[in-house]
Amino acid sequence: MNTLARLLFISSILVTAIFTSSCATLTEDINVETHVHPDVDFSKFKSYAWVGSAQIVYDPVGQWEQPTLDTDEEVKFNINRELRNKGLIEVNSNPDLLVAFAAGIDMTFLELKEDPESKKEVLTNVPKAALVVALIDANTGYTVWVGFAEGDVQEQQTIENIRARIEYAVTEIFKPY
Repeated sequence: MNTLARLLFISSILVTAIFTSSCATLTEDINVETHVHPDVDFSKFKSYAWVGSAQIVYDPVGQWEQPTLDTDEEVKFNINRELRNKGLIEVNSNPDLLVAFAAGIDMTFLELKEDPESKKEVLTNVPKAALVVALIDANTGYTVWVGFAEGDVQEQQTIENIRARIEYAVTEIFKPY
């Protein structure tokens, strides 16, 4: 299985296994985790190139993506910014790192929530989203760094709020780099 296929497989698992707390602020429900290969010297990486991106969306009624916002481009823009901030430059050939991301949405995700009237837990539709970013050593083909963010899909969000949530998730993913 190639690296991008593995990344897509991992992101599809994350989408179905998401858990979050209730959302009091714009980004409070977003959980971030990163995994780094312990033997890799990241100071040797100076350049990167994009290897791919993918969306895994289960949205049977078409509620997810704002028609006037290209979320793929928003994610890519923020990843590019973070990589530049880390001293990496984007190149067209012979990169040190390959960059890939996958976004997953499940609009039919169910979880137990307390009914305020009965105080009993009932199954409730709580749409979930996940973003996975992987950095792959271009020389070896091994994934050396992976980060992911997961959270609730927020209903009726403005484009500014969606952008802020994407920016927060990507920034938090890259903090440990």
